[in-house]
Amino acid sequence: MSLVQAADHGQMGQTFPIIEEDLLTAIEARLRTLEASGEIAGLQRRMQEQATLSVRRPRPVAGLSAASERRQWLFDPSIVLEADIRDDKNNLIAARGTRVNPLDHVALGQDLIFVDGTDQTQVDWAVRSHSAEGAKIIFVTGSPFDAMKPHQRRFWFDQGGRLTARFGIRHTPAVVTSAGKALRITEVPLGPKGGTS
Repeated sequence: MSLVQAADHGQMGQTFPIIEEDLLTAIEARLRTLEASGEIAGLQRRMQEQATLSVRRPRPVAGLSAASERRQWLFDPSIVLEADIRDDKNNLIAARGTRVNPLDHVALGQDLIFVDGTDQTQVDWAVRSHSAEGAKIIFVTGSPFDAMKPHQRRFWFDQGGRLTARFGIRHTPAVVTSAGKALRITEVPLGPKGGTS
């Protein structure tokens, strides 16, 4: 163990007061200047406009194109649990490694219809072919908000392309329906007048 000793060596040189402006004071002064000039209000307005635009017209799902041929497959939505699932009393509900198919517990209530919202032929086909009670129409590009009023029904958007990626969808329109313990996915080519090919 080493001993540490302190000693006063006196003043080694001349000392000077700190004359640099405090960082927080500088930031506050800059903000007051920006506020007085109206730049902060302009920045806030631009940020609100950008946020509104991103909600009204989300970023398109990349890599999708219009279906040119019919493609159909079954999708198993099962997952393997990575951790134990327990209730609030710590009782084991499902053990890690268990394979769980959500369709064993709940049915797909409505078909899912994926469309390019900028392609009016696809939107019109989806609305004409699928009732609001029987299907959710999900845009992969375009503005679902702008389509709601003329069609008098609700539309959704595949944010970040999570659903299309999970289902392996590469072309629109695509229809996801229940098929027992699996989901049937069909990419549907449309003719020039919006009929199926």
